[in-house]
Amino acid sequence: MAIEEEQSILFAERPEWADVTPLAQYENINPVAPIFYTNEYKDAADYFRGIVNAGEMSPRVLELTEKIIRMNPAHYSAWQYRYKTLMALKSPLDVELHLMDEIAVKYLKTYQVWHHRRLIVTQTRNPGPELAFIAKSLQADTKNYHTWSYRQWILAYFNDDELWDAELPFVEEMLENDLRNNSAWHHRFFVVFQAGVRKGDEDRDEVIRRELGFVKQSISVAPNNASAWNYLRGILDHNGTPYSDLQTFVNPYSVPHTLEETAEGVVDLENPLPSKESHLPAVAAIEFMADIYEKEGGDSLMKATELWKSLANEHDTIRKKYWEYRIREACQKVTT
Repeated sequence: MAIEEEQSILFAERPEWADVTPLAQYENINPVAPIFYTNEYKDAADYFRGIVNAGEMSPRVLELTEKIIRMNPAHYSAWQYRYKTLMALKSPLDVELHLMDEIAVKYLKTYQVWHHRRLIVTQTRNPGPELAFIAKSLQADTKNYHTWSYRQWILAYFNDDELWDAELPFVEEMLENDLRNNSAWHHRFFVVFQAGVRKGDEDRDEVIRRELGFVKQSISVAPNNASAWNYLRGILDHNGTPYSDLQTFVNPYSVPHTLEETAEGVVDLENPLPSKESHLPAVAAIEFMADIYEKEGGDSLMKATELWKSLANEHDTIRKKYWEYRIREACQKVTT
């Protein structure tokens, strides 16, 4: 009998399952919102409740739970019982991971898939191959939250220098492919600032300079990339650096046109200017400059108000209510 034909046969029709008493899902006599399951799913779920009730943990339980998971990958109880059965049987976990390779890519956005994988890798204690698997998974969905979260868990849980060493080149490749990948920017911040310095010869001030240079260059290529501006703010906030220290860099991005060189005719490598193809002014740059002026207070508060007005009425009208709120807050500061 072909495998496909065998899998399509209901468990109620299989002689090897005759010893199991299926348990139907309990519902009220007149449920408000009855769920209409397929016969195949109802059959498998009834037998699953039956084996759980009997406390059975056997190879056929793995077959049953796989069947349910393929029909409903978010079935938490099936995943949990499958894991308990794997542990009880001392099943080869490399085989389980191979199966998870297929299921995880197919159901990338299902949390239970990744949680089960975490449990298995916690047992195997072999995180190395996981990073390659994750990189392959990200090809299917470069911004998938569960995939990135799992990668960060691998790095943090095992905390191995060999794993960390390859992360910055990896995330730079991801950003090279898509400079607007917010997930990749978030991961870069995690690797650089939340993982701690991994090498004794890495100076924190040098790291800050490197990251500022990287994000400035990225902004110069794509000034309207909100992810890069958020990363810039993250660096400054993490290091306690005043936003005003970046005024020379930010200001050219907050106006419609800018010079390509400094007054002396020398390009400022510390403060790269927007590319010729840039659409200026950049909303994030206007907001950044407004924040600088607001922090300065006094007469500068009026400058901030004018910038917020330009955002509300011209450059960022979708957030008009927010900018009007900022203006009201500033006016209250002036009058008090």
